[in-house]
Amino acid sequence: MKINGFEYLRVTGAGDVKLNVAVAGSGTPIVLLHGFPQTHVMWRHVAADLAADHTVICPDLRGYGASDKPADGYSKRTMAADIVAVARELGHPTFALAGHDRGALVAFRAGLDHPDTITHLMCLDVLPTLDMWEVMHGTSAAVGFHLYLMAQPPGLPEELIAAAPDTFFGHFLDSWGKDAIPADIRTAYLDACRSAVPSIVADYRASATIDVSHDQSDLAKGNKLRMPVTVIQQDWGAALGFDAAARWKAWATDLHHETTDSGHFLAEESPAEVSAAIRELLKR
Repeated sequence: MKINGFEYLRVTGAGDVKLNVAVAGSGTPIVLLHGFPQTHVMWRHVAADLAADHTVICPDLRGYGASDKPADGYSKRTMAADIVAVARELGHPTFALAGHDRGALVAFRAGLDHPDTITHLMCLDVLPTLDMWEVMHGTSAAVGFHLYLMAQPPGLPEELIAAAPDTFFGHFLDSWGKDAIPADIRTAYLDACRSAVPSIVADYRASATIDVSHDQSDLAKGNKLRMPVTVIQQDWGAALGFDAAARWKAWATDLHHETTDSGHFLAEESPAEVSAAIRELLKR
């Protein structure tokens, strides 16, 4: 499935990995990174709106959609390097970056690792990896069961998920949003995930291992996001007992944080809200 009006390219990321990339529009560039269990198509409404006055770049992350799915290389550092390499190959040495869910974790790492490249940063409905693990405790953490499942050593999670992929991935598509995902889009997401179980698990496994180490190292060094940052998320702090804004303030020097009444799939459920927030961010 494609976004209407966008040109599709295969662009080299870090190493020899090729990413499926949708591009449209002209003007200052903004890259949009999708979440789980989705593809770049989740940005279809926002991307079409922003393309009226920006160059909009929507890749499938490595391991997802129509992008390459190597056996390893799923640290957010490597996945962020993919995005920087893709933008540079398309002629954009600097760009604004917005990410949702897994894509937001890639965007967060890109902001820390490439502060002179990322001009503005938006993260939708996520906490930084280190903070995510720290706030998960007690029975309330059951909502994140998939994080613990996919953190297990290679073999078990892949086999379990591959035995019933539509049930597994469909659970999140059906329970995380407030509005039903259109049937054709849901089918496209399931098709994409069904063929990417090992790489999706590898992405999540990295978030329980090397990504935590990278965050801990930055925190110890006092490294922060230096560009303007906007975070929009559901009120998970109230549900799980933490201060989400305070968590983000520890990482960003120029932060706008807000909660939303939308479900998890913000860019699909409330695209006008997200587009407006991106435009406001770009004014800072």
